[in-house]
Amino acid sequence: MEQEYFHSVTLDKGRCKGCTNCIKHCPTEAIRVRSGKAVIIKERCIDCGVCIRVCPYHAKQAVTDPVDMIKNYSYRIALPAPSLYGQFGPGYSRERIVLALKHYGFDYVFEVARAAEIVSNASEKYMKNGVVKKPVISSACPAVVRFIQIRFPNLIDNLLKIEAPMEVAAAIARKEVHEKYGIPDDKMGVFFISPCAAKVTSVKVPLGNQKSKVDGVLSMKDIFLPLLDIMKKQGEVTKEPFSLSSAIGVAWAASGGESDAVREGRRIAVHGIHNVNDILEQAVQGGLDNIDFIEALACPEGCLGGPLAVENPFIAKVNLKYEIEKIRQNQAHRVPRTENADEFVWKSKVEYKPIMKLDDDMMKALEKMQKIDEITEGLYGLDCGACGAPSCRALAEDIVMGSAKETDCIFKLREKVSSIATQLQQIE
Repeated sequence: MEQEYFHSVTLDKGRCKGCTNCIKHCPTEAIRVRSGKAVIIKERCIDCGVCIRVCPYHAKQAVTDPVDMIKNYSYRIALPAPSLYGQFGPGYSRERIVLALKHYGFDYVFEVARAAEIVSNASEKYMKNGVVKKPVISSACPAVVRFIQIRFPNLIDNLLKIEAPMEVAAAIARKEVHEKYGIPDDKMGVFFISPCAAKVTSVKVPLGNQKSKVDGVLSMKDIFLPLLDIMKKQGEVTKEPFSLSSAIGVAWAASGGESDAVREGRRIAVHGIHNVNDILEQAVQGGLDNIDFIEALACPEGCLGGPLAVENPFIAKVNLKYEIEKIRQNQAHRVPRTENADEFVWKSKVEYKPIMKLDDDMMKALEKMQKIDEITEGLYGLDCGACGAPSCRALAEDIVMGSAKETDCIFKLREKVSSIATQLQQIE
């Protein structure tokens, strides 16, 4: 039985003013404004976090796990996303950040950047397979995968069938800890430190409903200040405390990092969900037949621009670039890329998730579709959003599905009021 879809992005109705700003920016038309409050349509939401960024009243929020959750486990493993290193200025080296995580309460730190190197290597091998469908589309961003599932089902077979670095990191970290220290798996708590709301969703409801290797997802916003306070107190680190990843994996935090690491064929990197939409539409139409690999990230500037990140993504990109240059200058930090990645190939199939099922009966569904077309034709086509729907066609769909009425359109309402006024004048 398919698990009910969980969403990290939620609405605080108390803060919502019904301004319609969110409905104009949502890439999947997942939001309506009804009775003066926004409503999120769960079947359409991909947890991209665009609404979190654009809401002037902070009514959209991302639900993550509380940081105190780590206390529920006797052995705690941190999986810092590469984008964490971009949140701090040049005075805060990666060594200091990793050490601060241990002082914060984690027993073991496994960089997701290390897993990104493995995925990069696996992707290169995958791309050399002559039977793969091109352009191959990165599957590292769960919001993009979900976007393809609901809007571009023809591109599902183009997805890179390799686990995302977060899951690879969790699996390897569990194995390393067990082999090094004999800690049983059920005693470990594995926590991803995330800039991304969609990662929370992917842990709660993984592809194919398989259980995630990650126990919890912590927001970067929640852990940023505690880490900063620890680093200010501990001072500069003079000795590298752990084996750290190379620049290859750290660069994944920004747009272009993954495609540069793959190094196979003609590659493009696109970031921002609306830009991703444009590229995927072009791919569906066969306009990207000369492209081998598409790195597609929902957030602006990639994971550095995630809704749970702290720093401005453009500043974070400079911070990250500074750290990457230091890594490249110090060859002692380089980590060889792991060759064995076959175990991280997808075990489950990604399926199309239709966002609007008009009716179980095919004939009735066709009749409703025709009705939607007729209502749309009768509307003004301004897509003004004043009705609480993002477009005139979306309003027509809502009307047919029974969640709206024609007079929600202010122009149709004006027509009706004018008609009633005319009839009253004739009566007089």
